[in-house]
Amino acid sequence: MTSARYIVVDVETTGMSPSRGDRVIEIGAVAVEEGRLAAEFSSLIRTGHPIHWAAQKVHGISDAMLRDAPGPGDVWPEFARFIGSSALIAHNASFDLGFLRHEFSRIGLGLSNPHHCTLALSRRRLPHLPNHRLETVARHLLGEVPDDCRLHRALDDARLAARVWLAMKMGH
Repeated sequence: MTSARYIVVDVETTGMSPSRGDRVIEIGAVAVEEGRLAAEFSSLIRTGHPIHWAAQKVHGISDAMLRDAPGPGDVWPEFARFIGSSALIAHNASFDLGFLRHEFSRIGLGLSNPHHCTLALSRRRLPHLPNHRLETVARHLLGEVPDDCRLHRALDDARLAARVWLAMKMGH
């Protein structure tokens, strides 16, 4: 295993499309160093944008939960410092990174980090699985979903994706 630092990220959003005005309302990230989960970053984000009912049904984040959360101008610069120039990893990277690029651009930051997608990797390496949802891939590779990985919250999904990434990189 290389000693490179990777950042596994997950976002929860108000809806499905930044081009239609949807926003990131939770960011979770896990730094992977020397084959282990080394550091974490997590924050709710108060955007003032209403949460679509279908999105809220998935992640359970309500407007009330965001009332006292920091705003994007506080969270994104801190997150940018956390990730530095490290490669980013996400399960369905096009979704997460599309939202992250949109949020960064709103406050005048760029996001040009290289990235990898555990969804694409699982489709290539595990074509026999019935689907490639994060939970399905994790159960196949890890045997179960660890207790510290509740599904559909950003930090928990980032932790689970990090474990999936490590399992796939170690040859499973």
